Amino acid sequence: MKDEEEKSFIEKVARFLPTIERPAFRLPFNERLKWTGVALVMYLILSSITIYGVSRAQYEQFRFFEIVLGSKFGSLVTLGIGPIVTGGIILQLLVGSKILDWDMTEEKNRRKFQAWNRFLAVVFCFLEAIAFVLAGALPIAGGFGLKLFVVLQLALGGIIVIFLDELVSKYGFGSGVSLFIAAGVCNTIFIRVFSPLTATCIPLQFSTCIPSAGNPPVGLVWNFLGNIMAGKSREALLTFLPLFSTIIVFLIVIYIQNLGIEIPLTFSALRGFGRVWSLKLLYTSNIPVILAAALLANFQLVGRLGLTKTNSEYCGLMGCFDEAGNPIKGIIYFLSSPQNILAKVISLSITKEEILRALVYLILMTSLTTIFSIFWVSTSGMDAKSIAEQIDSMGLQIPGYRKDPKVIESVLDRYIPNLAFLGGFLVGLLAVLSDFIGALGTGTGILLTVMILYNYYEELSAQNLEEAHPLIRKIFGE
Repeated sequence: MKDEEEKSFIEKVARFLPTIERPAFRLPFNERLKWTGVALVMYLILSSITIYGVSRAQYEQFRFFEIVLGSKFGSLVTLGIGPIVTGGIILQLLVGSKILDWDMTEEKNRRKFQAWNRFLAVVFCFLEAIAFVLAGALPIAGGFGLKLFVVLQLALGGIIVIFLDELVSKYGFGSGVSLFIAAGVCNTIFIRVFSPLTATCIPLQFSTCIPSAGNPPVGLVWNFLGNIMAGKSREALLTFLPLFSTIIVFLIVIYIQNLGIEIPLTFSALRGFGRVWSLKLLYTSNIPVILAAALLANFQLVGRLGLTKTNSEYCGLMGCFDEAGNPIKGIIYFLSSPQNILAKVISLSITKEEILRALVYLILMTSLTTIFSIFWVSTSGMDAKSIAEQIDSMGLQIPGYRKDPKVIESVLDRYIPNLAFLGGFLVGLLAVLSDFIGALGTGTGILLTVMILYNYYEELSAQNLEEAHPLIRKIFGE
């Protein structure tokens, strides 16, 4: 009786949640590609619409938020994918720790998980909007009424992002969460590498955009060439280091993406025919990094609540920030990644405090990604039992073993838990080390982007490209 009441309540809640129904039939390639492009263009348009009531400001201190959450501060997508991911984190922890004892191999529990995930995402649209306003993340020149209107605009933007995420997931390729992160990071990297304009550039005020000796261009390529021509070899090396680091991270991630274990399978009804089931080293892909980075971003946001000015510092319960908004003391200092440690080592300017911060952040990040990786396997249908049932339903079995899903599960159980642990730890380690060596777009951002683009390449390669544009077929070797 209790289960029926709970089911009824879940259905009532789900009925009022923003959702997009799945298509009744499999969409052709060009149609799915079109909807993916539509969602991306809409997201970029929303990111260029400034929230009414917010003063113009620089948001350098929130660059990590923008990269990790696929957001654009001061615009309608200021919240980005934050509400979606935060709701997912809460459910992952509750289900993974068995506080909510839901068997995710059952269809009704999966539907319940998805319904609550949408519900929490909408709730966090409002909660995070309020937190952003209370934390002073957005400069608002007005009283309570204007602040309330800003909160409503932020929440509306977050709800639209939920729709766009579902649009991509059900009608396009991949997920909106991944697509928006990759778009934001690619944009950041392109500007950081090639932009000839200065960091102080103000739109329509061209005099502020022209580089000078004391105000160099943002693009590292121009800085590198300028230092080489001026004979400043050490400055040129430090300028080239982020470019080199980004390339190295790209190559390492591509290499690791191809590592894994292949389980041979045969068709029980057709002797001599079979296939392999690939279990990748990074079994849970980039999901653990997204969840861990979003959790840390939320902690950093909470750390900005209730700040009071002391001399040139702004301090709260979790630590202190400088006037530029960078953490300098307290717990919040160790919850943020130290950027470009390698450059400081080369220039002999690193301190003991920065080394301690780097070690704490390394341990914290790898621990979180490992935990989220293990929880994700158990809640997303990637555990040994679910995969074994999937293999058995396809009429496949492991050669040399009798046809029984329990047997397949026992074989998979030798690998999947270990891959979940090792893959989660390794992806967290890669993200942190990428930060330390100064990869563009932050280590977490570049790692996520490379993995997202690689996953897109794999997914598109597996599609039927007969109806695709000739250029697309050529890219994928068709």
